[in-house]
Amino acid sequence: MTAKRRRRVWLPIAGTLVALVLGIATTATLAATGDFRHTAPAGWTTPGARCSPPALSGHVVDVTIGDMMGAMMGGPHGHTPSTGPGRHGMGMMWLRATPSTVAAGTVSLRVFNAGALTHEVVVLPLPAGQAVGERSIGAQGRIAEAGSLGEASRTCAAGEGDGITSGAMAWTTLTLQPGRYELVCNLVGHYAGGMYTELDATR
Repeated sequence: MTAKRRRRVWLPIAGTLVALVLGIATTATLAATGDFRHTAPAGWTTPGARCSPPALSGHVVDVTIGDMMGAMMGGPHGHTPSTGPGRHGMGMMWLRATPSTVAAGTVSLRVFNAGALTHEVVVLPLPAGQAVGERSIGAQGRIAEAGSLGEASRTCAAGEGDGITSGAMAWTTLTLQPGRYELVCNLVGHYAGGMYTELDATR
């Protein structure tokens, strides 16, 4: 191979490597300075989402909700659930929150429905000594919502509605006192299917 041909082969490879190194360095810098934390800019969205929330107040918690139907059908992200908080019960549905611990005060939930079914997120206080997933399920396949602090259940909007449709986002802003909370989907059969996880608010 001539020197000229070698240069033609290696120049694009070198350019790609430089771009990769710069990208990693930029990501590390943003993570170190905290630019990935707290409020996202207006227009933030999850890749594949049909809508995006505005800039939200307080500490932002990203909540992903989904179901096996969405995974089998190659839903918005085409991924299957991982193990961890919120994947219990029958394991057919899941609900995950990141981070799972925030400072008490103003907290916003930014919810993305990665499943094929309609879902919601309701915030309930978690009594002392009780773990997530232990609430009694009534004859209608739902749990009692007494003491609810709010919910994200309106497609592409804030607050209460008729559920978050597949591939859409919803959001809500709450004031949380220090304590333990359970995030649940309370549509018929969804709590039994594993749609709950814990969110802790600390002083």
